[in-house]
Amino acid sequence: MSAPVEPTETNPAFIAKEEDFTKLPSELSHVDWTKPIAWGKHEPYPPSSGNYADPINTATDADGDKQAAAATAVAPPLPLTPEGTAPSFKPPHQALEFHVHATSGRARYTTVHLPHGPVATPVFMPVGTKGTLKGLSPMDITNSDALNNQIILANTYHLALQPGTELIRDAGGLHNFMNWDRNILTDSGGFQMVSLLKLAEITEEGVTFENPFLSANDKEGETNTSNTKRTRQEATESGSRMLLRPEDSIYHQNNIGSDIIMALDDVVSSVADDKTRFEIATYRTLRWLDRCHAAHRRPQDQNLFPIVQGGLDVSRGGLRDVCLAGFRIRDEKAPGYAIGGLAGGESKDDFWRVVDHCCRALPDTKPRYLMGVGYPLDLVVCTGLGVDMYDCVYPTRTARFGVALIDGEAPGTLRLKSHACSEDYRVIMHGCKCMACAGAYSRSRLHAMLKNDNPLAVSLVTHHNLAYMMALNKKMRDAIKNNAYGDFARSFVRDQYRGKENGGQDVPKWVKDALTAAEISLHIP
Repeated sequence: MSAPVEPTETNPAFIAKEEDFTKLPSELSHVDWTKPIAWGKHEPYPPSSGNYADPINTATDADGDKQAAAATAVAPPLPLTPEGTAPSFKPPHQALEFHVHATSGRARYTTVHLPHGPVATPVFMPVGTKGTLKGLSPMDITNSDALNNQIILANTYHLALQPGTELIRDAGGLHNFMNWDRNILTDSGGFQMVSLLKLAEITEEGVTFENPFLSANDKEGETNTSNTKRTRQEATESGSRMLLRPEDSIYHQNNIGSDIIMALDDVVSSVADDKTRFEIATYRTLRWLDRCHAAHRRPQDQNLFPIVQGGLDVSRGGLRDVCLAGFRIRDEKAPGYAIGGLAGGESKDDFWRVVDHCCRALPDTKPRYLMGVGYPLDLVVCTGLGVDMYDCVYPTRTARFGVALIDGEAPGTLRLKSHACSEDYRVIMHGCKCMACAGAYSRSRLHAMLKNDNPLAVSLVTHHNLAYMMALNKKMRDAIKNNAYGDFARSFVRDQYRGKENGGQDVPKWVKDALTAAEISLHIP
């Protein structure tokens, strides 16, 4: 199906009045908030209370009988599909089929079948913000056994600014534009409400950004060619301000042609201290999801994932539950789900509890994507809690600062610019198959190249860091296949945290607590 020529108009029925911004959506008025919000659950993933609330229609049942009956039901076993099973791509989700092959505790090994091929999970998705992984070509990725990524991420907001999604559409979509024949996931632009908050104005209609690439004279309030102040409308029409409504986000993502597209959500920094703002954002995220569905013109070949919001509130009937309950009603339209609003500076204790809460609630027969998370330890912990997909700029961004990811003591990094590497003739990591290690580039040589700002050094360290992440993903998948994920997680954590008695660091409490929730003990037999 071809991309739309213009964004769709906003349906006034989806626009809430300001006095209704903090009112619970009417479709959730009959939800019993004393019971866990969970649906599509299977053993070994029942909700935390041990009760099970399955039917998607329970949230709309006025007398509550159906929800009460569901809460006492027993979760059925999770159906497993043999590896190599071909997808059938049938309605209601014609562009995604999800096969769970094995579980180990709450960790699971799966395949997400997409239009541009299968993606084995757990999977880390490298971030190519503007359709490019900095320092690497598509051939560097696809022709390398050490990488061989099946999916990467691109950013809607940045592609809409430069080079423009209409140009990408006319080139045949981002796959053709960047010569990439594998899968692409695009963020909706919602995260920029946090990362570019000083440039953004958020309203019920959408979010308006100042264009960071234009001169100050082109912005709202500055003098125009007629020596009068520019209005907001003039600034928007000139391109100095960009309005991103849910309809616009979907329009741009339809133009891009990515395999997985994200709903535009109202994102608030996880460390903000404004309960009312979180409440408004959570309710608005549900309304914006409805607008995204109404604007989506390519459901046959693009998968629209909702993003769970609600701040750090995981209390029974709290904001995360409200968002989850809203998604439960809309579940038939969702081929998969994302967990958002994290990795913004919140405590690690809050972080893992939100992930755990969402994984216990979301259906087990659909993929779960944790947005913006890429530290290796976080992946090991969150995979144990039931997450399938991850993305983050961390491995590639840290490479540009000359920092390599390695096994061993926390934080699991090697600063190649440090003096300690100047006469170290070992490769970054023995046994690594990346271009740097397989090519016998020593730490000393990379140190000298980085000190001289040699771009080849950045490419080599970038390749190494992504190879490290891909190897970590494979180790996790292999451990799950062998029903040994607990052993793998214990070994990984012990390597990073040897204990003070052994000259290292003790395991952080949040890691112990999170793995306990995943039923993984760090006790040494």
